[in-house]
Amino acid sequence: MLTGKQKRFLRAKANRLNPIFQVGKGGVNENMTKQIEEALEARELIKISILQNCEEDRNSVGEQLSTETGAELVQIIGNMIVLYKESEENKEIILP
Repeated sequence: MLTGKQKRFLRAKANRLNPIFQVGKGGVNENMTKQIEEALEARELIKISILQNCEEDRNSVGEQLSTETGAELVQIIGNMIVLYKESEENKEIILP
């Protein structure tokens, strides 16, 4: 579980990131979850965009993604979700 200080640190880092996944009309599926897990292993911190045509609530999408990938839900702001998961092999982010 992340502390408030760690979340602030990760939010600041995520500010410069561009979203690499989009959740659209189909919502979250198994294939997307697998790709997000791989991206988290490679990058640790990723942004996911929720498109206008997504039928699910952004909070439920964020919870579902964090649960299925085992990642920490750092932030949901607007239509963006920020996820963090410590990498096994490519550890770059040192949390305060």
